[in-house]
Amino acid sequence: MGIVAGLDSSPDFTRIVVCDTDSGAVLRQGYAPHPVESPDGARPSDVDPQAWLLSLGEAAGGGLLEGVQAIGVSAQQNALVPVDAQGNTVRPAMVGGDKRAQVAAADLIDALGGREAWAQAVGCVPQAAQPVTKLRWLAKTEPEQAARTAVLLQAHDWLVWQLLGRPVRRTTDRGGASSTGYWSAAGGVYRSDLVELALGHAAMLPEVIGPSQAAGTTPEGLLISAGTGETMAAAFGLGIGLGDAVVSLGASGSVMAVHPEALMDGSGMITSLADATGMHLPVVTTLNAVRTLRGAAELLSLPDLESLSDLAMKSTPGAHGLVLLPYLEGERTPNLPHTAGTLSGLRRESMKPEHLARAAFEGMLCGLADALDVLRGRGVEVRRVFLLGAAAELPAVQAAAPSLFGAQVVVPQPADYAAIGAARQAAWALGATQGTLDPRTPPLWQGPAAQVLDPGDELAVGQAVRQQYVSVREQTHPGAFR
Repeated sequence: MGIVAGLDSSPDFTRIVVCDTDSGAVLRQGYAPHPVESPDGARPSDVDPQAWLLSLGEAAGGGLLEGVQAIGVSAQQNALVPVDAQGNTVRPAMVGGDKRAQVAAADLIDALGGREAWAQAVGCVPQAAQPVTKLRWLAKTEPEQAARTAVLLQAHDWLVWQLLGRPVRRTTDRGGASSTGYWSAAGGVYRSDLVELALGHAAMLPEVIGPSQAAGTTPEGLLISAGTGETMAAAFGLGIGLGDAVVSLGASGSVMAVHPEALMDGSGMITSLADATGMHLPVVTTLNAVRTLRGAAELLSLPDLESLSDLAMKSTPGAHGLVLLPYLEGERTPNLPHTAGTLSGLRRESMKPEHLARAAFEGMLCGLADALDVLRGRGVEVRRVFLLGAAAELPAVQAAAPSLFGAQVVVPQPADYAAIGAARQAAWALGATQGTLDPRTPPLWQGPAAQVLDPGDELAVGQAVRQQYVSVREQTHPGAFR
C-alpha cells in the first residue's frame, strides 16, 4: 500500500490530506492558516507568496508527510505571481477578484476588438480576476515592476516550483493555464500575443504538461505531480464525469460541468476552462447565491439561514405567486451589471414572512438553474447535479433543488475535495511513472459519501415554479438571455 499527499493552498489557509493510493481513503490531515494580516480585516488583494510556504510548512508539521511517495498541489486560481529574471517576485502576488482591474478588463476587451474576439482567441472574455487583466493593470499602474517581470506564474505553479527547489524548468497544467486568459483551451496553446498586449512585452510562461505527468522530483526523491487550480482539483476530488454538473453555493454561485470540448462564448457568460483529466470544464457564474438568503434573513429579522429555511418550509412551492429575481448585486448571468433585484406577485395572501422566505430560496435556485440552462443550451449533458457549500445542507434548498434543476441532486458530505483531488493527481502521476497506471486513465477512487435527492413526483411542480420565475424575468428584463 502506497500513500500520497494532496495540498490545497486556498485564499486563507493550507490544507493537506494524506491518502491511500489505491482507495483514496484519507489517512491523515493537516491544516494551517496563511500568516496574512490585513488592517481592516478584509482579505488583501496583494499577498507575499512566502505566506503560502509558511502555512504549508506548518500544516505539514508533526511528521504528517512521513512515508509519502508523491505530492499534488492545488491552489487558488487567478493569483498572479510576477517573477524577475533572477527568480524573485517583483511585487506581492495579486490575488482574488481584484476590483482594481475592472477598468483594465474593459481596456483589454476593446484592445483586441471586442468580446467575440476574446472568445475566439481563448474561450473567455477578460474578467477583473484573471491574470491577463492583472497584467494590464500592472503595466498601466506599476510600469517599473511590469518592466522587470520576466516570468508569469500562478499560485500552484509557484508552489510546485518552490517544492522542486526552483529548477530552470517551470511547469503548469491545462486547468491552471486555462484560467489565465492567455491560453486557449480549444487549441491547447498559449497566446503570447495577448501577454504582450496586456503587459507591454513578452514574458516566459510555464510549460503545460499532461494530467498524469510529473512536474519533477524533489532533492529528497519525492514525486511532485503537475498540480492544478482549486476548481479543477475539487472536481477531480469529487470524481465528476460526463453528465455531471457542480453547483457551488457561496455568496455568489457557480455552475460547472464536464464536457468533451471547449465552448466559445462571446457573451462572456461561459468561461471555458480545462479540467484536470484532459477534458473541459465550462463554468457559468452568478453574482447572487447565498447573499440572496442572507439578505432575506436580515429583512425578516431572522438570526441565521437555518431559521430562514425553517420558515420557508411553512410555505408551498411557488410561494403563493411571490417571485424574487435575486439580482441584488447586479448580475453576470444574465449580463445585467447595473440592475437590482425584483419582488413580484405581491397580493394580500402572499404578503406573509414564510412566502418571502420561500421566494428567496426559489429565486436563488432559479437563478442557478438559468446558469445550468446556459450550459445545456450549448449541448452540455446534465444528468446529476452535485450541490456544494454549507447552504446545500439546508432543508429548503434540498426540498426545491431537484425539481427546479430538473435533475438528480447529490449533496456530498463536507470534505477537503480540492486537497483530495490533488492527492488523486499525485497517485496518478506516481502510478504512470511506475508503470502501474495507464497515463490516460486516472485511479478509480471511492466516491464521496453523499445524500442523493431525486425530483420524483415533484418534477412537474418544480418546472411550473421555474416557468413562473422565467415569466417574471422576461417581463422585467426582456431578451436578457438572447
